[in-house]
Amino acid sequence: MASEYNQSSTTYGKSKNHVSTLMLKQGFIPDTFLSPPPNKTPVLPISRISLSPPPSPNNSVRTGPTRPSPTLLEMMSDEQTNESKLALENRKRAQERVSRVLETAPFRNPGEWGGFGDVKLTVEARDGFRVSMDVHRQVLVGRSRFFADKLSRSGGGGAVSVEICDCDDVEVYVEAVVMMYCEDLKRRLMGEDVSKVLGLLKVSAAIMFDAGVMSCLEYLEAVPWSAEEEGKVVSHLSQLELDDSVTDVLKRVSAEPSTSSRADDIFSGLLTGVLQAKDDKGRREMKTLISRLLREDSSDHVNYGNRLDISKDALYNLCHRCLSSLVLCLSEATCMDESRQDRGVLMGAIAREADNMQWIVDILIAKKCGDEFVKLWGDQKELALLHLKIPVMYRHEISRITAQLCIAIGRGHILVHKDARYSLLSTWLEALYEDFGWMRAGRSLDKKLVEDGLSHTILTLPLPQQQAILLNWFDRFLNKGDDCPNIQKAFEVWWRRTFIRQYVAESHLQITICDYPN
Repeated sequence: MASEYNQSSTTYGKSKNHVSTLMLKQGFIPDTFLSPPPNKTPVLPISRISLSPPPSPNNSVRTGPTRPSPTLLEMMSDEQTNESKLALENRKRAQERVSRVLETAPFRNPGEWGGFGDVKLTVEARDGFRVSMDVHRQVLVGRSRFFADKLSRSGGGGAVSVEICDCDDVEVYVEAVVMMYCEDLKRRLMGEDVSKVLGLLKVSAAIMFDAGVMSCLEYLEAVPWSAEEEGKVVSHLSQLELDDSVTDVLKRVSAEPSTSSRADDIFSGLLTGVLQAKDDKGRREMKTLISRLLREDSSDHVNYGNRLDISKDALYNLCHRCLSSLVLCLSEATCMDESRQDRGVLMGAIAREADNMQWIVDILIAKKCGDEFVKLWGDQKELALLHLKIPVMYRHEISRITAQLCIAIGRGHILVHKDARYSLLSTWLEALYEDFGWMRAGRSLDKKLVEDGLSHTILTLPLPQQQAILLNWFDRFLNKGDDCPNIQKAFEVWWRRTFIRQYVAESHLQITICDYPN
């Protein structure tokens, strides 16, 4: 940023009273330039604030009958008037804030600094709002490398007038100047909001006020941030390019490369902890939390470096562990004597493992990598047989996994070969039929969602397989009614495809070539 200031040109002039005028433009504003004043500039009182009058609005007076609705010209005039009023109110509030800052400014005590200031510093905003202060050359030169460089060219004696134009926020510039007089900058910043400190940091960096920069960074490193403030901090620090001095501030939002490379270990540990949790309430809450975090849009993390993520392999390792636990629990339950006192504990473990599997499947579907699980679940012939030997009140949570997959396939969230889809239904559809009554009566289940997903999945199969499944369903529905999924819409589609709109696939393509007469 210092290179910006070095490009400025400098011209000096000295009146008979040896008064030099130094015009500076700096910061986030146009390039610096220096020019002599045309006449002698009187020294203004320290606390005086000069304001340029705002542009007067066009308040034309209209006479005549009242119109039912304003014309476009009148609407534009009213809007201009409102904007002018708002500008005046903002100007008034800014003037009040600056006045409060100047009331306690250290440079108002001339005795402490050996007299009144020898530099008249004027700060001007883009809208013409101006503030003038009498400050001391020794403070500016001692605290700011920028002012040290520029004021050294004006010579050693005489008063100097410095003007900073087109600045973003006059109040922040005045506050930065006041900070140069303070020995305990940490105490000065205490209690300020993050946005204010970010503004002070920007000005301090612009005028190379190193102590101010470090104090602002130390404040930002120690103070808590809201979500909105966090985004502002990261954005401002990345724009200022303060090299390694911002490292401590950003440590709370950035991860070391070694941490990023261990994403699988971190997430596997978290997921395993949830799956093995002993407290049911804590397990439910953490499942909800982690699921929400994993589903968050990656665009929210653009400014935070590489996003930690869990690999497909790590998720499928957890799937296999859940499947092994489920098979073990069902095998033990089928061999158990009903008189055993721990039977209820084992049945609870079955429901728990089924719930764990549902959670992992949800994550797989959300991450668009559930295709392999469809094949894996369709191959669980042994588990499906064990499932039918367990009382339905304990096993119906397992059928929810099949329902999850059918819903995802029906929505197009899982794309898998027709053989895998047919294997899924061949292995688990009977169990789903048997458990549907309990599923429907249990905890939150969208009956229509399951029926639609099942219908769409069946209709993706070849027509002979559709027919076999739907004819079987037809007989079952006549006997079970509401305890069986209602997939009449799928039955109607199959009927029309089979008996009304018959599409015959050609076995080969025939091409006829004939000559046309000239």
